[in-house]
Amino acid sequence: MKKGKLLHSALSHEIAKLGHTQTLVLGDAGLPIPPETRRIDLAVTQGVPALLSVLDAVLSELAVQKITLAEEIKTASPEMDRSIRSRFPGTQICYVPHEAFKALLPQAACVVRTGETTSYANVILESGVTF
Repeated sequence: MKKGKLLHSALSHEIAKLGHTQTLVLGDAGLPIPPETRRIDLAVTQGVPALLSVLDAVLSELAVQKITLAEEIKTASPEMDRSIRSRFPGTQICYVPHEAFKALLPQAACVVRTGETTSYANVILESGVTF
């Protein structure tokens, strides 16, 4: 059995496959995932699992050099915006309009759907390097 925090085998596998600058997306329950994009669906019910819980588990294994958020999160869900940003001190943070955010999804290695229901609670994680 894995010793680390992240136990979900498919998610752990996707992280292990990421190369420098490739992206992994964590999305809320309503994020429209393109059919051609790899999807890991963790959503069980509204709020389960919460995006921040999944983010914390992912960050236990993934080196992140940049994150991208929808511009709209700043006004629609400022507490979620602060909570996400607080996990990335010294990391580049980029904001784009939500439509531009959705246009980036086909380029992602994988999109992880959570049960999160907070508006615009989606984050693109760009893989960094550990050396």
